[in-house]
Amino acid sequence: MDLSINKSIFIPTSRKEMQYLGWEQPDVILFSGDAFIDHPSFGTAVIARVLLDNGYKVAVIPQPNWRDDLRDFKKLGEPRLFFGVNAGVMDSMINHYTANKRLRSNDAYTPGGESGRRPDYAVTIYSKILKSIYPNTPIIIGGVEASLRRFSHYDYWQNRVLPSILLDSGADWLVYGMGEKPILELAFKISSGESLEMIRRTNQIAYLSNKKNTFYSDPIVLNSHEESLKNNLAFAENFKIIETESNSWNPKHIIEPTGDYYVHVTPPYPQLTREEIDSIYDLPYTRKPHPRYVGKTIPAYEMIKFSINTHRGCFGSCSFCTISAHQGKFVQSRSEESILKEAEQIVKMDNFKGYISDLGGPSANMYKMKGREQEICYSCKRDSCIFPNICKNLDVSHLSLINLYTKVGEINGVKKVFIGSGIRYDLFLNKDGYIDASGKVYLEEVIKNHTSGWLKIAPEHTEEHVLKAMGKPSFKLFTILKNEFDSIVKREGLKYKIVPYFISSHPGCRMEDMRALSQNPQLKNISLEQVQDFTPTPMTRSSISFHTGIDPKTLKNIFVEKDPRMKIKQKSFFFNKK
Repeated sequence: MDLSINKSIFIPTSRKEMQYLGWEQPDVILFSGDAFIDHPSFGTAVIARVLLDNGYKVAVIPQPNWRDDLRDFKKLGEPRLFFGVNAGVMDSMINHYTANKRLRSNDAYTPGGESGRRPDYAVTIYSKILKSIYPNTPIIIGGVEASLRRFSHYDYWQNRVLPSILLDSGADWLVYGMGEKPILELAFKISSGESLEMIRRTNQIAYLSNKKNTFYSDPIVLNSHEESLKNNLAFAENFKIIETESNSWNPKHIIEPTGDYYVHVTPPYPQLTREEIDSIYDLPYTRKPHPRYVGKTIPAYEMIKFSINTHRGCFGSCSFCTISAHQGKFVQSRSEESILKEAEQIVKMDNFKGYISDLGGPSANMYKMKGREQEICYSCKRDSCIFPNICKNLDVSHLSLINLYTKVGEINGVKKVFIGSGIRYDLFLNKDGYIDASGKVYLEEVIKNHTSGWLKIAPEHTEEHVLKAMGKPSFKLFTILKNEFDSIVKREGLKYKIVPYFISSHPGCRMEDMRALSQNPQLKNISLEQVQDFTPTPMTRSSISFHTGIDPKTLKNIFVEKDPRMKIKQKSFFFNKK
């Protein structure tokens, strides 16, 4: 044990470390499928820090061994309040398997990239074990895996519709989305001994009940889980309702009948204020892996240790993406002051060589973007603010972001700021060119000063009907972007390249569409190596389409390639243009 560690901010992972802090019993014990990295890019660290900041004693047990005598689940004993369980930053099945359902040979969130340190369906496995050992201690599940499986969902790996994860896991409560506020409210209510009915009034949670009634007015009752199993249209209709509500400013309480129970999902908390989101990122993270990993390399940490999150949420609503379903559609941005403070902390870190690896969010250039008149947003139910066209009420100015790049770059010790997050080029380009002057300045600034020579962009496909199914803009915009890129690098004398990302086998995509993509003249002399085969993930429009053959947005039939051999053949067009 390193006795120089600041006791006031240290988060223990063992009995010995708890004794070092003088703790007999933690208030909360968090179990995670990832290695424990005390960095704001990792949800376990954020929840631990928020609870700790509010006076709770928090311990973390990362990557417990579920195959031995279960000593990892017993070593810290029983918490005073509850166990918190998550699978890690990713859904454990996405973490484990490729699009062809082959087991991956490495895990970026484990020391040394070693695979096999977490189980399939980690949230369910961890929760069941804890319930068997401590049947009377509440379990709260959260993170991406629990959040995106809160309703009945299509599971690609079992090729069937599974009920809410609450049923299989046996957990008492589920926190969905970015869970700082609900976890604090639950901790307070459990600590205060409040009744079950009062706990159920917490926003942004899900729970099981044998009653349909709720304290929330005008709830929505979905088709039952059993009806979704029998009727693909019923399943697609459910998702359409869920997506519409999740994209609303004031969503309703949603109820899904499942067997003898009702899955209740309460409305989320209102958007965080600037002060609230700043307070979360201003907590005293060490920004390092826990000391237990001294001398070990964790690949995912190496990628993000010098990165900064500028905002949360995404209003792009790509059909295959889980970001809006988890983080929400509405962008919540940090203040410049908070971001600059974090950048100054990074400069002081060991081994910092002057390069911020990423300054961005789910979509890098959505920072501080919102409706010009917020009242219009309150009644809007569009799933995307930019597809199929940009909302007239959306302020797409990039000036705040350009100023932020400049200020971070001027910090003493910073040599260069990279933008590693994805950029939505339909936020500054349309069929007529640049939307406004700030977009032109932004693209030039990014290309000249914030790339390593490779501008990574995600058109995803070339064919219009496939792009429409994806919720992505016309490929014509990529052509405009490419021409602008070529003009800028030629003028500046730069030997930079544009790297497009594409997806094969997405619902709506046939073999002839992949052939057309591979022969598109705009991709001549461009290496098509940044590609992936479509993987259906829980709670996305695309996964519903894949399973049902129905586009939940239109409730009309859509072509789906399910034959594994044909999926491989679709992807092969990326590597063989003949």
